[in-house]
Amino acid sequence: MELFFLGTGAGMPTRQRNVTSLVLDLLAENGAYWLFDCGEGTQQQILHSSVKLSKLNKLFITHLHGDHIYGLPGLLSSRSNQGGITPLIVYGPPGIQAFIDTALSVTGSHLMYPLEIVEISEGKVYVDDLFTVEAKLLEHRIESFGFRIVEHDRPGKLNVEKLRAIGIASGPVFGELKLGKTVLLTDGSVLYGSDFIGPALSGRKLAIMGDTRYCNAALELSYNVDVLVHEATFSTEHHELAQLYFHSTTVDAAKTAADANAKTLIMTHFSSRYQEDDLTLMLSEAKQIFANSYLAEDYMHYAIPLHTLQR
Repeated sequence: MELFFLGTGAGMPTRQRNVTSLVLDLLAENGAYWLFDCGEGTQQQILHSSVKLSKLNKLFITHLHGDHIYGLPGLLSSRSNQGGITPLIVYGPPGIQAFIDTALSVTGSHLMYPLEIVEISEGKVYVDDLFTVEAKLLEHRIESFGFRIVEHDRPGKLNVEKLRAIGIASGPVFGELKLGKTVLLTDGSVLYGSDFIGPALSGRKLAIMGDTRYCNAALELSYNVDVLVHEATFSTEHHELAQLYFHSTTVDAAKTAADANAKTLIMTHFSSRYQEDDLTLMLSEAKQIFANSYLAEDYMHYAIPLHTLQR
């Protein structure tokens, strides 16, 4: 599980930063990429990365402002032109269906893969054997969602030494017990999987916020996460502007991380008014409140390691 930032600017691109887009690399977990937001130029950013559109199977849109969706029609078309044939699901606020349908229809675009569009509301928006994705409405000028991605707990390790101590050699019995099944041996004795499997290992958790002011919904989504990705459009000097336009400052982002007991904060979505030296000062503002804070940069990777502690 790894975060890969394609765009970390707000509003419009600059020479240093493209507008918002973030890849969640789940190749090791389920062989796929998930994309969060798709600002203008996202597919161009992808060309300078190792990301393959053919392995993108889910796309989550936080809200319908242009710097988060203007790259979507081009990316959908390019995925088809590059030979993508596997299904893709887009999750987003009400209106995302009309936006995509209109763009594809007006331009005469025809996709060679099944495209499903899911207009979301608060609550669980996706669940499979490995992950649960929950959405909540944040505080922005239009409907803007934050997402909480929770990896399900992983089964504990099979106690091989305990099995070998009772004369069980590696083989099919190991596999059955690893799945928690009950095994009847040829001598009539019974082995229970639960007797040979250690405690479950807790899954990883992360939260990815759309545009927002400091709010309770962001706190709830961010509670105890390994990584919180939070917008920090303004410095604390421009707190009034942040409130006026329903955005966050670096201090707001840091306060969310601290109050939610997050482990790591990665700030993104920086206004183009700030130069890189300004952002260094903004990082200092955040660190005074939440020490484990970072500034995202375009093409930055951040790996989220597996938990080693038992649940």
